[in-house]
Amino acid sequence: MHEPKFSFKFFLPRYWINWLGIAILYLISWLPYRVQLGLGKLVGRALYLLVKSRRKIAARNLEICFPELSEQARKKLLIQNFESTGIALFESSMGWWWPKWRINRLAHYEGLEHLEEALKSGKGVLFVTYHMMCLEICARVFGQTHPCVAFYRPHNNPLMEYFQYKGRARDNRYLIGAKNVKGLLNALADNEACHYLPDQDYGRRRSVFVPFFAEPEACTTTGTTLFAKESGCKVIVLMPERLPNGQGYKLTLTPALDNYPSGDDEADAARLNKLIETGIMKAPEQYMWLHRRFKTRPDRKQPSVYK
Repeated sequence: MHEPKFSFKFFLPRYWINWLGIAILYLISWLPYRVQLGLGKLVGRALYLLVKSRRKIAARNLEICFPELSEQARKKLLIQNFESTGIALFESSMGWWWPKWRINRLAHYEGLEHLEEALKSGKGVLFVTYHMMCLEICARVFGQTHPCVAFYRPHNNPLMEYFQYKGRARDNRYLIGAKNVKGLLNALADNEACHYLPDQDYGRRRSVFVPFFAEPEACTTTGTTLFAKESGCKVIVLMPERLPNGQGYKLTLTPALDNYPSGDDEADAARLNKLIETGIMKAPEQYMWLHRRFKTRPDRKQPSVYK
């Protein structure tokens, strides 16, 4: 864990554009919640028209995962996904700067008793979650009931990294860089509850190819198995979602997984993917379909599915 420090170099001209963006998001964060949802949808619609490369990736992912849907239904889901992406921009500023009372008004939980039970083991809890667009604010929401440790990828821009770390750590314990495996194991040894997101394509290293929705061979990390095996921690799936009609956010916790790890990495990864699918289907338009989830193919000679 390395908490970034504020530096006077942040006032140099090369950071002025960053400061402008931060100031605008901060001011917008004080608008009524429903107004921000509306603005987010408008931004998302603009992104749908402007960011053609990501639109093509998301459309291809939806085609792979939901072949049973009509082209019209997939397009509707795609547009809703971009609207959710726009909302997520404002949710980040809400999560970073909102006072507790605003967060708590929108917080809903189910299954918190599973966390309390799992912590009794004294070996930590690994929350398996996934990239829903509302994840930034949901981490803050969950911090209201139980501050956690999170695995994350540091920002390349030092000023943005400072605000990202401060925002994400607010009402939570601390953050660990994505390459700091030892740091996460140490946190689990301290009986911490830690967030881990194994749903993206992280390449071939420590991965297996197992089903994810209708794709039979999705490259899936075995990191969850590694952490659970090394630490003896309990594994719980945490399902975040943005509720409709401005009702806020719901975090659903499953009971701790039994017989995990099982000793079969492929079976364990497939099991987690199926649970993640269940969570995504609570609000499929809110998932990060913009990521090239199927970029790594079992056969290196196979052409990219995104060409």
